[in-house]
Amino acid sequence: MKKVLTLCVVHTAGQILLGMKKKGFGAGRWNGFGGKVEAGETIEAAAKRETFEEVGLVAEQLDPFGVLEFSFQQNNETLEVHVFRVLAYRGQPQESDEMAPRWFALNEIPFDKMWADDWYGLPLLLAGKKFRGSFRFSSDDELIETSLIEN
Repeated sequence: MKKVLTLCVVHTAGQILLGMKKKGFGAGRWNGFGGKVEAGETIEAAAKRETFEEVGLVAEQLDPFGVLEFSFQQNNETLEVHVFRVLAYRGQPQESDEMAPRWFALNEIPFDKMWADDWYGLPLLLAGKKFRGSFRFSSDDELIETSLIEN
């Protein structure tokens, strides 16, 4: 079974905005902003909606940057995540029930408190390189297989 999701990355020349996930899947990890695509919703509309819901930013311009597939040993579900770079937005980051946002300098990204796949995809995005990849995690969320190519 495949579930379609979004992930938005907000960054400037010297900083990246990440959110500490407060509850649910991925709680306790820093991540970009995104989530499920609802029935009848386009992927881009979902990315904009989720960014607003999670951090209070109105994403005015998105750049599709990649598609990543995630699978986990404990279930048969595949997550197809459409990754966007936010090129323009309105508003100021605000904490929500789900995420606590914080700006990080690009040389201080907390990779040790993020999903293991972020070591692979995030540097490509920050370098302006589009990508496609797949990652498989063990039952205890350890990365056991990876495939990532630049487009």
